[in-house]
Amino acid sequence: MPDVIPDNSVGLVSPETYQFDEPLTLRSGKVLPSYELVVETYGRLNADRSNAILICHALSGDHHAAGYHHEADRKAGWWDECIGPGKPIDTDLFYVVSLNNLGGCAGSTGPRSVNPQTGKIYGPDFPVVTVRDWVNSQVRLADRLGIRKWAAVIGGSLGGMQVLRWAISYPERLGHAIAIATAPKLSAQNIAFNEVARQSITSDPNFHEGRYLEHNTSPKKGLMLARMVGHITYLSENALRSKFGKNTDEQLPGSSNFGRDLKTGKLSFAFNIDFQVESYLHYQGERFSENFDANTYLLMTKALDYFDPSVDYDGDLSKAFAHSHCRFFLMSFSTDWRFPPERSRELVENLLSAGCQVSYLEIDADQGHDAFLLPIPRYMEAFRRYLLRVHEELSA
Repeated sequence: MPDVIPDNSVGLVSPETYQFDEPLTLRSGKVLPSYELVVETYGRLNADRSNAILICHALSGDHHAAGYHHEADRKAGWWDECIGPGKPIDTDLFYVVSLNNLGGCAGSTGPRSVNPQTGKIYGPDFPVVTVRDWVNSQVRLADRLGIRKWAAVIGGSLGGMQVLRWAISYPERLGHAIAIATAPKLSAQNIAFNEVARQSITSDPNFHEGRYLEHNTSPKKGLMLARMVGHITYLSENALRSKFGKNTDEQLPGSSNFGRDLKTGKLSFAFNIDFQVESYLHYQGERFSENFDANTYLLMTKALDYFDPSVDYDGDLSKAFAHSHCRFFLMSFSTDWRFPPERSRELVENLLSAGCQVSYLEIDADQGHDAFLLPIPRYMEAFRRYLLRVHEELSA
């Protein structure tokens, strides 16, 4: 944790675990007999319970969206730039709820949990979950918290898909849908990237058909490769150039760990790490493989692949939103090639065809898909102003 907690931080936070004993039937037809959801909350719920905001996380996110867990914590929550006093999602105005979705590996029921029917860890037997399943579980969480209607449901990337599903399945239970850097369904290219990532994991000798925990191991190399592939797609060419220089042969500072003579810094002329971008990807993969579960990664990428609300409406996406009563605010980023602006514009057109109220902002940013996590001034200001209007509506 910083030496001094910033005034605009939510400070020290503690997660809570909610147990649900009512069975949950999944889209696949399989049933979770019971499950737990790990949740963090920030701010205060007002007297009429109208100021609650739900945060939906993306592929590698979890419930820890803001603040710090303990005094020695050096890393704030994954969306700390956006959540806190005076920030776009202002905790002086709103009660913010963030959870770890089913199938996650941060405490909610998932592949690392014990299957109550067998007494053994689920592992690969944990059923495939979809965005619709997550939203159904989130509705039960809202009921448990006594929140009949969210002031807003907010998410980026895979989180944005959950926002869209809320607007379709439970239109009366949210006032605003804020979907950032997302798409109405994945492109074939995106599905291809996800399949390469999954194959990297499942072909690791330590995968053991998903039962690696029973063998006291993990498919670490496969998970590293999956994250490296994914991370490349989250950054733009401009972001990579900014991080690693304009020259493709820019060299790392000398280090024997990177296949380079410590004193001379010369190229190794072997299959070692010679370039900064290589070192960066290895670092990202290594760090991720130490903190994330491989079976969860497989589940999350499948949830991405399966998302397509139009399948229930004869392929007509506009029909999916025909009964959506909320207002929509969509934001995209110019260099995001994973979920490019044209996918958001496609969504806007379908929402307008459905008669929905839509605001849309395309932000010029060099950071690629990861831009939705970063404090880009125009993005932060637009986000803040929109939610101020939501607060004003509630106060009117």
